[in-house]
Amino acid sequence: MIFRRALQREFTHVAAAVFVALFAVLITVVLIRLLGQAAGGRVPVDAVLALIGFGSLSELPIVLTLTVFLGVLLSLSRSYRDSEMVVWFASGLPLTAWIGPVLRFALPLTLVVGGMTLFLGPWANQKSYEYREQLESRDDTQRVAPGVFRESSGARRVFFVEAEAGEDGKVRNVFVSEEKGGKLSVVVASKGSIQTDEEGNRYVILEQGRRYDGSPGTPEYRVMVFDRYLLRVESGQQVTQPSRIRTRPTLDLIREVDKFSLGELSYRISTPLATLLLALLAIPLSFVNPRAGRTNNLLLAILIYLIYKNLIIVCQTWVSQEKLSFVSGLLLPHLLASTLLVLFFYRRLTVTLFWRRRVPTPIALPPENTGEVDANALQEEGAATGEPVRQEQTP
Repeated sequence: MIFRRALQREFTHVAAAVFVALFAVLITVVLIRLLGQAAGGRVPVDAVLALIGFGSLSELPIVLTLTVFLGVLLSLSRSYRDSEMVVWFASGLPLTAWIGPVLRFALPLTLVVGGMTLFLGPWANQKSYEYREQLESRDDTQRVAPGVFRESSGARRVFFVEAEAGEDGKVRNVFVSEEKGGKLSVVVASKGSIQTDEEGNRYVILEQGRRYDGSPGTPEYRVMVFDRYLLRVESGQQVTQPSRIRTRPTLDLIREVDKFSLGELSYRISTPLATLLLALLAIPLSFVNPRAGRTNNLLLAILIYLIYKNLIIVCQTWVSQEKLSFVSGLLLPHLLASTLLVLFFYRRLTVTLFWRRRVPTPIALPPENTGEVDANALQEEGAATGEPVRQEQTP
């Protein structure tokens, strides 16, 4: 019982450290990608945090799968390096005795991964796409940010505002560029504001500026100076995103029996199964030879994970393309992983039994001579030779 509690505590501590490191990497990657989109004007700056949250929730099952795999692998590898496995094998316990403790650690996390893959992940993807649709449906005035060039929803205009609106509600140093019919129009104004008429149309009112009209590459330009200029703002049109399979709830995928739904369903079911099988694969893969390199098993484990993950994705694609049936695409990668698991366990158990057979058996030594003589043995020897036997007493 004490050993079991210590083992569970070590699994938990190592898994927590691995999760923190992997989650930090995930947040960094998502943040860099979204900041690049925000710098290009495709995503507003105020939407970055919300999209980071949704993106992290959708990718969290992968992080938990790697956490379980590496948590078991690193814990058992430390036992090999510190020669604790020698004590384990010397006690008569085989390597398969680790299956029970590993399953007690991995099963709860496997259920968490299943719940996130089947329910939380699709919800996060749906909210992320809905939020992006709302951002795409905003009008041009809501896209403008101080110090940043922004495109309109129709990609025909480019806006730039140098400073935010002051107390009078007007922005400063406005730049608007519009291309239409092969001609370019550039409007520059010192002030600008927003006005809505009775019909709900929105206008940008520019004051004290100039307008340049002409064809790019030619010197023919017309310059117009104005004190007040009205520019109608394009209303945002609701963007209808195509049906995305990753955003559909799992219950809808079960009710719909089309090929794309079956492919996505096979992937969602395969993720928790892969988590459990990878935890068991970590037991034979954790072997470390103290005299050899300590990272060889880790590199092999990462390679096996990548191949396993890509095989699941390939089977999902084949199910979506109707090259495989749903059952075949669901079971094929896990059957291969189970076969590999059995082979690795057989190899490690064979090596363990081989070294046990090479251990020399203890040799029975003769009893230590204390100087005492067996009287019965002496009498039998005398009777055989016909000579009297004299027994001497040793001091």
